[in-house]
Amino acid sequence: MTTPTEPSPRVVIADDQELVRTGFRLILTARGIDVAGEAADGAEAVTAVRRLRPDVVLMDIRMPNMDGLEAARHVLAQAPGCRVIMLTTFDLDSYVYAAGAARTAPGSATPAVHRDLAVLTPREREVLTLMGRGLSNTELARELTLSEATVKTHVARIFAKLPLRERAQAVVLAYETGLVTAGECVDRDSDSR
Repeated sequence: MTTPTEPSPRVVIADDQELVRTGFRLILTARGIDVAGEAADGAEAVTAVRRLRPDVVLMDIRMPNMDGLEAARHVLAQAPGCRVIMLTTFDLDSYVYAAGAARTAPGSATPAVHRDLAVLTPREREVLTLMGRGLSNTELARELTLSEATVKTHVARIFAKLPLRERAQAVVLAYETGLVTAGECVDRDSDSR
C-alpha cells in the first residue's frame, strides 16, 4: 500500500540582497519546493505573507525599512500557522530569540542558518573577501602578490572548509557575512600591480 506524498511547503524568501534570494529560489525549486514569493525588506515580507499565505518564511535578520526581527513578530501574529526560519550570519542566538521565532531553549538547535568563518585562516578570509569583490584567480594572485597555484590552493581550502560548491556561492557568502558590502568592487583599470 502506498502512502500519499505530502504537498510541498509554500515558501516566501525575505532578504534585501537579490542575489541571495535568487540563490535560495534556485536551491528550493530544484528540490521541488514551491517559492510563492520574495520580499526585499521586512515590510514587503509581512505583506507577502498576508497576500500569499505561505507555510514557511526564510527571513533575513538585517533588512532595511523593517528588519527581520520585527517582520517575524508581525508574521507570527497574523499567520500563527506559518513558520519563520531566521537567516543570519551573526553568531548570536539573542538575535533569533528576540524575533520570537525560536521557541527552543538556549543550547538546543535553533532555526537560524549560520555560517562561521572562524574556520578560515586570515589569508583565506582575505581571499574570500577578494573573491566576493569579483576578482578572478589571476587578479587575486596579482593583488596578493602570490602565484596562481597558491591562490588556487587557498580557494580549494575555502571550498573544503565551507559548504560551497561554486564561486557564485562564495560571492553570496562574502556578502552575507559582511566581508563585502554593496558597491564595493575593485577598479581594475587603475590596478597596475
